[in-house]
Amino acid sequence: MRFKDKVVLITGASSGIGADAAHAFAAEGAHVFLVARRKEKGEQVAAEIRQAGGSATFFQADMAIRSDIADMVQACVKTYGRLDIAFNNAGIEGDFFVETHLQSEEAWDASIAVNLTGVWLCMRHQIPVMLGQGKGAIVNMASMAGVKGFSGSSGYAASKFGVVGITKAAALEYAAQGIRVNCVCPAVIRSEMADKIFLSTDESAAATAASHPIGRIGEAREVTNAVMWLASDEASFVVGEALQIDGGLGA
Repeated sequence: MRFKDKVVLITGASSGIGADAAHAFAAEGAHVFLVARRKEKGEQVAAEIRQAGGSATFFQADMAIRSDIADMVQACVKTYGRLDIAFNNAGIEGDFFVETHLQSEEAWDASIAVNLTGVWLCMRHQIPVMLGQGKGAIVNMASMAGVKGFSGSSGYAASKFGVVGITKAAALEYAAQGIRVNCVCPAVIRSEMADKIFLSTDESAAATAASHPIGRIGEAREVTNAVMWLASDEASFVVGEALQIDGGLGA
C-alpha cells in the first residue's frame, strides 16, 4: 500500500497505460482522479475500480482545451482536498509513417497541442498546488521517440522530445521545494494507439516485435510499474529522469 490515501491524477485514463495505472494506484490505496475525453470509457474504468474496493472519480477533459486542464486540477483538489501525484499520460500519435515534408499542418498542430502544450499546462496548474503542500511527484509521458530518432515521426517526435526537455527543466526548478518531476519513455506498448499504428497486421506486429532486442512488444503494466516507482518514495532521489522502458530498443 505505497500510496495509501495519496491523491493521484491521471490523464488519458480511459484505456491503455492510463487505465492500467489507475487500477494499479487504486489497488495500492490511492484516491485516483481519472481524466479523459471519452466519458463512457472513463466512467467505466472508475466504476471498475470502485467495484474492486478502490477510490476513483472520473472527470471529462480534453488536453487540447486549455480551460479543461485548469478545471481538471481545480476539480481534483475540490474532490479530494489535495494533489500528491500527477501522471500526465494523455497523448495522440498525429501523422505517423509520414515524411516530414508530407506531414499536415493539422496533424503537427494537434501533436504539439496535446502531447507537449497539454503536458506543460498540466504542470502549470499542478505545481502551484504541490508547492502549497510542500511536496509532490509528477511523471510525464514521453516516448522512445523523444530520445531517439525514428523516420516518419517528426511531429510526434518534436512533441515528445519537448516533453523530455520540459521535464528536465521543471525538475531542476522545483527539486529543492519538494516536487520531483520525471518522465517515462516507452517503446511500443500494447494499446489502442499501438494496435492502430504498429500491430494492425500479423506482418507488422512481427516486424515490430523483432525491432525490440528483447523480441516482443511491451505490456501496459510494465510501464505502470515504472511510473509507480517514480511516483513513490522509493524513488526519492530520482529527479529529472527520462526512464526508457524499451526492451533494449534504445541501448
